[in-house]
Amino acid sequence: MNCLRNLAMLCIMTAACAAAPAPAVRDGDIIFQTSQSSQSVAIQRATASPYSHMGIIFFRRGRPYVLEASATVRYSPLDAWIARGKGGHYVVKRLKDASVLNREGTSKLRTTGAQFLGRPYDLTFEWSDDRVYCSELVWKIYDRALHVDIGELQHLRDFNLADPVVKNKMRRRYGDHVPLDETVVSPAAMFRSPLLKTVAEN
Repeated sequence: MNCLRNLAMLCIMTAACAAAPAPAVRDGDIIFQTSQSSQSVAIQRATASPYSHMGIIFFRRGRPYVLEASATVRYSPLDAWIARGKGGHYVVKRLKDASVLNREGTSKLRTTGAQFLGRPYDLTFEWSDDRVYCSELVWKIYDRALHVDIGELQHLRDFNLADPVVKNKMRRRYGDHVPLDETVVSPAAMFRSPLLKTVAEN
């Protein structure tokens, strides 16, 4: 009897989750989550932020997708992207001055983003276009399409590299030669940008 009751509760919970409304989003919105990837904890500790992954939202065939740098730069359905994050939690942000996100502006964002499609993920966080990581992708799209720089550019040395988890990850990525002066932009820096406002979160 308990098994049946538990099964019924599971079905109810699953249905409720499936029926949860998607956030109201627009082209160009920026979405943040806590990734469950192997490097997520290191990113969180290095940047003192719970958010370790992000992307930019575009509608395709009437459905919202997230353009992200994961294994490669690719589009992922918004609901699937949210489900991959820790606890399904997300925060959606938008430019406070959304006047640039008109049809022309979002078209420029989309065209610029398409130039990165298929690029491999950058495990060593280099400031080049050959390989790209998540926050770098979004920063460069906004910078090149609209000349809007969201989040402060930093150097690797600016982060908490003394944390044991971070130190171990850096050693495995770089060995004994960490490029401390490499230009980087973190999800945390973009999340804190005064140019953005929160428009949705769960």
